[in-house]
Amino acid sequence: MAASDSALSPRKLRSDVYSYSYQSNSNTPLVISVLASLIERTMARNERIVKNCSWALTKDARTRVFDCHETPDMTIQSYLERIFRYTRAGPSVYVVAYVYIDRFCQGNPGFRINARNVHRLLITTIMVASKYVEDMNYRNSYFARVGGLTTDELNKLELEFLFLMGFKMHVNVSVFESYCCHLEREVSIGGGYHIEKTLRCAEEIKSRQSEDRRYNQIARIMF
Repeated sequence: MAASDSALSPRKLRSDVYSYSYQSNSNTPLVISVLASLIERTMARNERIVKNCSWALTKDARTRVFDCHETPDMTIQSYLERIFRYTRAGPSVYVVAYVYIDRFCQGNPGFRINARNVHRLLITTIMVASKYVEDMNYRNSYFARVGGLTTDELNKLELEFLFLMGFKMHVNVSVFESYCCHLEREVSIGGGYHIEKTLRCAEEIKSRQSEDRRYNQIARIMF
């Protein structure tokens, strides 16, 4: 139990954000799991709102650019882990992406995060945040491949996002620190349960997908 508490602690999150090293740490930063948990709870809340109030559906045509034709078959946790694994964007990038998502939702009150738009919103905000935070970055075409989009699609999403944000991308130290504190509170005030649940669900889905692949391989050999 102590090990779990240590892994899901405000101190661990802050350590990741300010001193994470790819060379000395191969684990996924805690901020990714915290962000996944927050977004999943936001989506669940939005689903309840829409279910009770049909007028609460996203009506702004400009923000519908983030809607997918088909809902991706990947959890938020798995999607964020994939982005982290292939882009090597530091933990601070995810904090800034969280700032952008919050600003975007506040500036576009008709927009609600849901299963159809969350993946495109995440890859866009993380790419833009990476450009703001990191000294060196991959091309848009690479981020597009990681996110499961075409380069043209991601270019369009980035442009629309910047205009919808009014190009207000600056995040000063006090704002960054306030969002870090919010993420820390998410871990300390009962949020750890939701984060562990998010991690368990992601692992269960990965396990099922792995079993399905093994079954399909055996079936091909047999038939």
